[in-house]
Amino acid sequence: MTKRYWNITFEEMMKAGVHFGHYTRKWNPRMAPYISAKRKGIHIINLTRTARFLSEACDLVFDAASRGKQFLIVGTKKEAADSVTQAAIRARCHYVNKKWLGGMLTNWYTTETRLRKFRDLRTAQKTGKLNGLPKRDAAMLKRQLSHLETYLGGIKYMTGLPDIVIILDQQEEYTALRECITLGIPTICLIDTNSDPDLADLPIPANDDARASILLILNKLVFAICEGRRSSYIQNY
Repeated sequence: MTKRYWNITFEEMMKAGVHFGHYTRKWNPRMAPYISAKRKGIHIINLTRTARFLSEACDLVFDAASRGKQFLIVGTKKEAADSVTQAAIRARCHYVNKKWLGGMLTNWYTTETRLRKFRDLRTAQKTGKLNGLPKRDAAMLKRQLSHLETYLGGIKYMTGLPDIVIILDQQEEYTALRECITLGIPTICLIDTNSDPDLADLPIPANDDARASILLILNKLVFAICEGRRSSYIQNY
């Protein structure tokens, strides 16, 4: 894999608060190699390691995107949800930003069934078929559609398991991570000082509570994905 320059600077990471970890009493000892100091009872993340792993992650997703691989971005906490939607649409990735439904990947047959139901209801709504039903039936189906849109809207075009899953808070999205591990799907995880770095295929040590930190990491990855897709288009043109 060719190394590329992704313009990851210490200044922008410091400005976004990427270096701030959790209180020292909440740490996971396995994060010791990624911590550079303690300050006022808070662990400080080693930004040299962050830059290195983020750069490797950008190389990985660039290469995967240039080969047409599919990505799933997972970030359901309020600090990440809106950014996930915008970034995923920009990079043409699938996403989950509300709640991870258990078995979303490991029970893919059930998920596919729900997605078919979702698509059928969307079509019925667009063509006006729901309006021709009794009010009670129409209202029930519209509630179902709203529920499916909330939880499956970001994967409505996903026709199979993703090739790579990007997880923006390993602790918060632990169920999603375990499903990826079970299925052997490679993961890129944003890990704070309370995480276990051994669980992710490619961990990125960073503050997972600050909106600015999450957005910075996500934007770097999405930029690399977009560049990879553009590279593929240019090569095939």
